[in-house]
Amino acid sequence: MTETITRPAGVRLPGSPREPRPWPLLRHGWALAGRSLTKTRRNPGMLLEALIMPVIFLLMFVYLFGGAVSGSSREYLQYVFPGVLVLTTILTGQVSTGVSIVVDMKKGVFDRFRSMPIARSAPLLGSVLADTVRYPLAVAMLFGLAHLLGFRVETDLASALAAVALTIGFGFALSWLTVLVAVLLRDENMVSWVAFLVPFPLVFGTSMAAPAETMPDWLQAWAEVNPVSHAIDASRGLLLGGPVTEPVTMTLLWGGAALVVLAPLAAWAYRRRM
Repeated sequence: MTETITRPAGVRLPGSPREPRPWPLLRHGWALAGRSLTKTRRNPGMLLEALIMPVIFLLMFVYLFGGAVSGSSREYLQYVFPGVLVLTTILTGQVSTGVSIVVDMKKGVFDRFRSMPIARSAPLLGSVLADTVRYPLAVAMLFGLAHLLGFRVETDLASALAAVALTIGFGFALSWLTVLVAVLLRDENMVSWVAFLVPFPLVFGTSMAAPAETMPDWLQAWAEVNPVSHAIDASRGLLLGGPVTEPVTMTLLWGGAALVVLAPLAAWAYRRRM
């Protein structure tokens, strides 16, 4: 008579195959995000770049253009801060992420990843997920500085947190453009220039620094169809009050479209190149 061995729930018998764990791409991506954050801890310059850039933009806009645009730096701070918040999540870590991907590819790090039992696109996802950890640090520093300068949220805490979450999600979606550029170009200098310059038409062709009504007709037309315009309008509405339903919806739609298009393209280009 053959004795049947019953395996207790949650216990793997010696020699039995491992049960597949769910969401391998996400799990492996988070693991490699930890690696990227470890590199950042050992090279603080990467983090300082992400933290200092938004501060420079905020101070520059408030004290150079505040008097000319609003007649008062304090009033202009209330106007420009939501736009700088969106700018922060678009620019934070973009250059360093692209360059880091190129360096890892050239040094053969990604080749070693290919020999490991991980999802093929996990190295790319890990680089982007590491940015989502840097975003809150940059946003917190920006809010702290703005508060010291006199900025005040005119809605409530829930709306302010929604503005932060929306802008971080939007920045996460657009960051895949940098990943795609890094995989295609595979050159640190080119990636640095492209990752730094491409966001500027998206950000400055908006009402971030001045009302769209004051712009030339051709620039107004671009601002109306610019995805970042919706993100800035949503951030401004959530932080200062005003219409939020349409700009938030459009921001979510544009962010989702960018993620659906750019992430698979970056993964496809990565598999083709590797």
